[in-house]
Amino acid sequence: MNATELGLPMTVPARGLPARVRIYEVGARDGLQNEKATVATAVKAEFVRRLAGTGLSTIEATSFVHPTWVPQLADAEDLYAAVRDLPVSLPVLVPNERGLDRALALGARRVAVFASATESFARANLNRTVDESLAMFEPVVRRAKAEGGHVRGYLSMCFGDPWEGAVPVPQVVRVCRTLLDMGCDELSLGDTIGVATPGHVTALLEALDGADVPVSALGVHFHDTYGQALSNTLAALQRGVTTVDASAGGLGGCPYAKSATGNLATEDLVWMLRGLGIDTGVDLDRLVATSVWMAAHLGRPSPSRTVRALSHQEQ
Repeated sequence: MNATELGLPMTVPARGLPARVRIYEVGARDGLQNEKATVATAVKAEFVRRLAGTGLSTIEATSFVHPTWVPQLADAEDLYAAVRDLPVSLPVLVPNERGLDRALALGARRVAVFASATESFARANLNRTVDESLAMFEPVVRRAKAEGGHVRGYLSMCFGDPWEGAVPVPQVVRVCRTLLDMGCDELSLGDTIGVATPGHVTALLEALDGADVPVSALGVHFHDTYGQALSNTLAALQRGVTTVDASAGGLGGCPYAKSATGNLATEDLVWMLRGLGIDTGVDLDRLVATSVWMAAHLGRPSPSRTVRALSHQEQ
């Protein structure tokens, strides 16, 4: 019997935490975009279907970025057409108006834009300054909203930048406030290179609250480069955040930030939340099986510790 069959982890709730957390699954997009070997469209589509079968309600499907920049996602049209009828939310990333055109043509109405809190990353990722990139996103957000869409604003480098080092909290707050003011429905605070610690997370969330950014509009996106993703998530939950980005099997990185390692593994997140008595609606055993299946297609074991423990993969 594995740990879940034995009733583990034991549920021990902690005070001041939400009753339910929405997991924003990014494995199919952020998880696969940095793979060196091409993953077949049929495999990606089956991955999304299996993720939907675990109880995840939000699964980011793909990105309508130019294939020159992210070749792994060159099949965005074919992939989205293959999964769009699933009974889950399937947001897609749109880098500009052309990307939005492609997404809207396929019926996508939940989109995301990808901004930066730092000038260096804005240059590396978008070839623009921070303010120029925000100006580029404004018509994207406006048009998506006019089409009845829901818009997420990703914000990278909220806690540290590989070129600039520490990122001042007010700098992050300014960009967050601008994204909300242009019409974004929610924001995802990204620790792109995984350098955040719980005190820093708390300080940023307190500063955002002071700038009238509602916590209900915030999600968090942590990378586990220094092993801090779960502790940072707990700090965010203690401040009222109820949306957490995670990637099945811990897949992913960032093609424009070479020091960025994998995302927070969805299985590790679910294990912690289950122990805290926080509902996610996710079947952990099915999720582990899905990540083991995908790991076999990628030719390597999952980096998720929970996947390895529950599937008895080699450590």
